[in-house]
Amino acid sequence: MNSATPGIPVIIVDAANVVGSVPDGWWRDRRGATERLRDRLSGLAATGMSQVDGPVAVVMIVEGQARQVASSATVTTVPASGSGDDRIVEFVAEHPDRRRIVVTADRELRRRVQALGAEVFGPSALSADGTR
Repeated sequence: MNSATPGIPVIIVDAANVVGSVPDGWWRDRRGATERLRDRLSGLAATGMSQVDGPVAVVMIVEGQARQVASSATVTTVPASGSGDDRIVEFVAEHPDRRRIVVTADRELRRRVQALGAEVFGPSALSADGTR
């Protein structure tokens, strides 16, 4: 399932924020930490999260050193040319007819995407599903 599949909900993961929410040494290898997150998210496309039934599209917005992280069969990576937060807001705005779920702990980003009608969950919503 890719991010372009119409009609199904899309889970949009703020990769930098979610990776940064766990002090496990991610700062030594941002790209590797983002690749590990992508791999942990791979099962979400079929199952969804406890708050969102599958199937879903899973999109990870990547920025900085993690921009080169490739998509997998079930997780689409979208590189941000500038701010990852701005790219997330753009992505949400580009898909007004879909249920959009943003995973982030960033308060300002939460406010911006909720103003566009998106739902927001913190990074712990992923750990409840065994993805972290």
